[in-house]
Amino acid sequence: MSGLRLDVHFVDYLILAIYFITVLGVGFMARRAISTSADFFLSGRSMPAWVTGLAFISANLGALEIIGMAANGAQYGLMTLHYYWVGAVPAMVFLGIVMMPFYYGSKVRSVPEFLRMRFNRPTHLFNAVSFAVAQVLIAGVNLYALALILQALLGWPLWLSIVIGAAIVLGYIVLGGLSSAIYNEVLQFFVILAGLLPITIIGLVKVGGVDGLFDRVRAMPLGDGGLHTWANSGGTDNPLGASWIGIVFGLGFVLSFGYWTTNFAEVQRALSAKDMSAARRTPIIGAFPKLLIPVVTVIPGLIALVTVQGLGAEKGDLTYNNAIPLLMRDLLPNGVLGVAVTGLVASFMAGMAANVSGFNTVFTYDIWQAYVRKDRDDGYYLRVGRIATVAGVLIGIGTAFIAAGFDNIMNYIQALFSLFNAPLFATFIVGMFWKRMSAWAGFWSLLLGFLASLTLYLGYLGGAFSFNSDLEESFWGAGAAFVVAVLVAFAVSAFTPPKPEDELRGLVYGLAGPTVSGEVILAGDRVWWRNPVLLGTIAVVLAVLFYIPVW
Repeated sequence: MSGLRLDVHFVDYLILAIYFITVLGVGFMARRAISTSADFFLSGRSMPAWVTGLAFISANLGALEIIGMAANGAQYGLMTLHYYWVGAVPAMVFLGIVMMPFYYGSKVRSVPEFLRMRFNRPTHLFNAVSFAVAQVLIAGVNLYALALILQALLGWPLWLSIVIGAAIVLGYIVLGGLSSAIYNEVLQFFVILAGLLPITIIGLVKVGGVDGLFDRVRAMPLGDGGLHTWANSGGTDNPLGASWIGIVFGLGFVLSFGYWTTNFAEVQRALSAKDMSAARRTPIIGAFPKLLIPVVTVIPGLIALVTVQGLGAEKGDLTYNNAIPLLMRDLLPNGVLGVAVTGLVASFMAGMAANVSGFNTVFTYDIWQAYVRKDRDDGYYLRVGRIATVAGVLIGIGTAFIAAGFDNIMNYIQALFSLFNAPLFATFIVGMFWKRMSAWAGFWSLLLGFLASLTLYLGYLGGAFSFNSDLEESFWGAGAAFVVAVLVAFAVSAFTPPKPEDELRGLVYGLAGPTVSGEVILAGDRVWWRNPVLLGTIAVVLAVLFYIPVW
């Protein structure tokens, strides 16, 4: 890996050290505010909307986002923008306007707990366990990416990098719980931008601005197709190998709504908000930076494609995953380099902290308290939460070595999402809007949707099914899981009794409980510029407008 080694000076190490000390300092300060398990797992529901909104987007700016989207930018060109403008913003707005009133109003502490109240305990347990497994797998990806960066850029051995990265995340979450994670995510959001913007700016200057960049991309094998988003999506003859149906339904609807609306690592940020209005605005505030993140991910991917000779190798230093590290090596002077390394480290730590804080909450509330040790005092569950944090990080160290087996980590993650999130989203949507859906329909639609996606994935790996790319498989896998889960929900509900209406109040659309009534929801939105519907509409309109120049 010596080809990636950065020429790091004392000043760069100093910037990294100051960052590590600051992050742990935030953990110590947050610790003083923790007296109950609700403080540890949900920040005592006291956070303002701008803090939770930035934490919401920062929790998503992990390794997958920074390294994975730059890799996709180099590999698939501007079609990667679909992950943001059709594959994130509409779902984030939907979460804020439609789903947060149910989550926040029903006072649940986690997404699996919502499923227990809406369906039954088997549905709850299946989701809690699969979520916990998925979180430690994804934490491993973030940890592996962090270690890879430290190994490549600073020359630290892989195992040492993994242990140091894990130890710092562990330190600040065990100390300060979710508050510490959230405050650090707000800090990390700005550190990440400060680290990545210089790469884009210096890179664009080097290739002659945006026009120069596009001219050089046209001369590459990726060609003109890599500079359009929708123009060639009538068929599959485009860099992504996917038609508009796969993009809109597979990515834009199933994968993205499945991820943003049911992924507890994200929803947890909004649950910690101080009131219903702040909770609803959380994902919508996050949608505005999300529109612009491609400037520091997709654009650097294209810059790497045209400036790094031989990028796109199967293995070695020139894989697509290394697009951003290679640019840092080639473009940045010392000092700026220290900020960029710190920004990358911050992004992986933010991603991993989101996974670990999601894992410890679901493990403690939804597995341990629900099935192992009921009715103990609050201090007991606070201790369990801290132990679960340690366990989650240790398992993450193990799963980091699984992630090492994939050459594009984004593909690994999309495969995980199509297995876990797509059937969950289908179960949620039908259960939230159709009160007739029975308790057992929830369990069977989750399980069979998961198995449908797994069958497709294993068939693809075994050669029984063929797709144009790994990503196309995950779009179809997600679509299959969704359709199967919806069909099963209707079929099982036809033969099993529904839950009584009084048990569904505040959990199903049209059956408002005392906390989800129209008055409660609208009370915080009297000021026009704080209205989630208005803010959400602006975000979606901007996403459509952004597509026009790169249609």
